[in-house]
Parts: sequence; structure tokens; C-alpha cells
Amino acid sequence: MEDKIKENKIETEKKQEVKQEQAKSVEVKETKKQESKSNKVEEKKEETKERKVILQREYVVPLRREFLKVPRHVRGKKAVKALKEFIAKHMKIYDRDLRKVKVDIYLNNEIRFRGMRKPCAKIKVRAVKYDDGIVQVSLVNLPKHIEFEIARIAKRKAEKLVNEKAAGKVEAKEEKKEESKDTKEKTESSKEAMLKEEKAAAKEAKHLAGAKAAPKIKRKALKK
Repeated sequence: MEDKIKENKIETEKKQEVKQEQAKSVEVKETKKQESKSNKVEEKKEETKERKVILQREYVVPLRREFLKVPRHVRGKKAVKALKEFIAKHMKIYDRDLRKVKVDIYLNNEIRFRGMRKPCAKIKVRAVKYDDGIVQVSLVNLPKHIEFEIARIAKRKAEKLVNEKAAGKVEAKEEKKEESKDTKEKTESSKEAMLKEEKAAAKEAKHLAGAKAAPKIKRKALKK
């Protein structure tokens, strides 16, 4: 009987150790999530830092001489590549790396406006070089419909940021409420589980104690 009691105690201790390990693993996962979120926020902050302008120039880039060297169906791509090569040369990009030349989408559309077979013969652009070595190339004289589209996109982005901030505050309040509810439910469930274990251990101890006690001798009726 004593051996059974010891085994029951050992089992309860093992269960408690398993629960503690599970709680530790949950805490470790939560800390990792928080660290990953903080790292992402720091990366976004680094990306959003203002870059310093080193050099700014305007060029009229000739394109016809270069795109006439290739077949008609590739002339649009060749014109864009010729523009990048011209900017890399005149803006003094290290190793003339074309990946550091970023062409604006409106400039790209203007070059290919008449299709891939008939790109612009020449185009006026503005090149801005930043301290990280990247050169941004854009059109000098934007058409009115493009200016209107840029203003509309900027307005939409501003409205979206305002809505996200307003929604973020509401979500933060709801998350806090949900977290408080979860913690209360966890504490209540852990208390109930501990009470159940204690009751089961007490029942087993009573059973073992009753079995261990000597049986009572009942008096028999005398024969007549």
C-alpha cells in the first residue's frame, strides 16, 4: 500500500513538472514573437529614415542611336537600358551598376507610350543621387493627367494612414480585453485542475487507508 501511495505522489509530481515545462515553452514562444515584432519595427524605422541628396541634375538623354541597334520588338527595353547606362555614366555610379538606377514608373510609361517598337528618340529627365549610392530618375515635365493621378494616390495614402491609426487604437483596446479574459480563464482552469487532482489524491489515500485497516469482527447469533 505504501508503494502505491509513493507511486501516486511521483505521478502527481511528474504531471506538475510537465505543466511547468509547457508554461515555460509558451512563455518562450511569446518572447520570441515580441522580439520578432520589435525587430520588424526597427527595420521599418531604418528604412523610413530620410536619405540625403548628394547630387541633382537634369539631362536630355538621346535614345535613338542605341535602340536602332536591336530588332524592332526589343526597342522599348533597349531604350530603358540605354537611359540607365547614360545615368550610370554621368552620375558616377560605382562600377556603373545599373541596379542602382531606379527609373520612375511614369518615365518608363512615357518611353513606351507608343509601344515597344516606337520608343521616344530623346527624353528630358531629372536624376537625383542619394548618400546610399542609389539614383532616382524621373520625368522633368509631367503631363497634367499624371500630376492629377499622383495627387489622388497621395490623398488615398493619407486617408488610409488615418483610418489605420483609428482602427489600431480600437484593436489595441480589444486585444487588451481579450488578453485579460484569457488570463482569467487560464488561472481558473489551472485552479480547477489542481482541485481535481487534490480530490483524486485524497480519495486514493482514503481508499488505501480503509484497505489497510483491520477488518471488524461481527458477532454471530447463538444457536438455539
